[in-house]
Amino acid sequence: MIPAIFGCSGPALTAEERAFFAKVKPAGFIIFKRNVEDPDQLSTLIKELKLSVGRHKVPILVDQEGGRVQRLTEPYWRKYPAMATFGEMSKKDPTLAASALRLNVRLIADDLRRVGINVDCLPVLDVMNDWADPIVGDRAFSNDPSLVTAMGRIVVDALMEGGVLPVIKHLPGHGRATADSHLELPVVDATVAEMVDSDFAPFKAMADAPFGMTAHIKYTDIDPKQCATLSRVVIGRIIRMKMGFTGLLMSDDLAMKALTGEFEDRTRGAFSAGCDLVLHCNGNMDEMQSIASACHVASGKLEKRLATLISEADRAPRADREDLCRRYDALMEKF
Repeated sequence: MIPAIFGCSGPALTAEERAFFAKVKPAGFIIFKRNVEDPDQLSTLIKELKLSVGRHKVPILVDQEGGRVQRLTEPYWRKYPAMATFGEMSKKDPTLAASALRLNVRLIADDLRRVGINVDCLPVLDVMNDWADPIVGDRAFSNDPSLVTAMGRIVVDALMEGGVLPVIKHLPGHGRATADSHLELPVVDATVAEMVDSDFAPFKAMADAPFGMTAHIKYTDIDPKQCATLSRVVIGRIIRMKMGFTGLLMSDDLAMKALTGEFEDRTRGAFSAGCDLVLHCNGNMDEMQSIASACHVASGKLEKRLATLISEADRAPRADREDLCRRYDALMEKF
C-alpha cells in the first residue's frame, strides 16, 4: 500500500485504472461528480475500487458539504444547504440551529454510508472573512471563531455517529486567503498572534478528529518560503504542536495550481513536511503514476490505523432515515 488517495476518471473503472490501482495499491480513493450517475452505479464503482486493491477496509472519500460543494445531488440525493445557513440560523435560535445542523449531517452520513462512502471531507473549520476570496465563503459557518468551533464539533460528532469519518479542513486556516488555491498560491501575512485565537481556534478544539487536510497557503509569519502543505514548520510547530492535532494529516489536492513543480517533487515535499497521506483528485493517469513513483511504502502502523478507523465507523448503528427526515424537515420549516 502507498499512502496516496486517488480519484478515477469516470463512473466505472477503466482497464488501465484497474491494473494501476492493483499494482500500486493506494491507501484510498476520492469520489467526484464525474464518478456519480445513480446510487446503484456508485455502489458498484466503490466495490470495484475496493476490489482493485484487495482490501475491504478502504477509505472512500467525498466532498459532501452542501451548498456549492455537493458531489451526490438531485434527483437521487437531497440538496443540502451550505454550512453558512446554519450559522445564520444560530443568530435567531442557537438551539434549533444546532439541532437542525446535527440532523442535516446525520442525513448526509446516511446518504454516504448507503453507497459505501465512509469519509466526508467536512467540516470546513475556516473562519469566514467578507474581504477574502469567495472560494471558502458560505462553505464556512461564520466569521465568529467560537460559533465555527461549536458547529464544527456538531458536524464531527454527527458524522461519526452516522458511521462516516470526518476530515477537518483546511489546516491551519483558509479564511484569510485572498486568492483561490485551486488557481494560484494565496499568501497570508497575518501574524501567529493574530491567528491563534481566531483562525487556529476551531482546529485546536477539533484536534481529536481522525483526519485533517492541509491548506495550500503560504503563511509568511510562520514559513516565508513554503506553503503549509510543504512546510515542516507549519505542520510540526503549528498543526501538531500548537493545535495538538493527533489525527492523520492529508494534503489538499496535489494537482491544484497553488503548487508548482513536478508531481514527484510535490509528493516528496508533502511527506517530508509531515503529511501522512497525499491526495490527488482529477484521475489523470500520468499524474497519478508520477505521484505513485515518489511514494514510499506505507508503514504497517498507518495501514492498521486506517483499518481501525474504518472498523470503528462501521460499528455505528444504522440510522432510522424516515425519523431523521421527519425531524429535520420539521425543524427547517421553523426558519
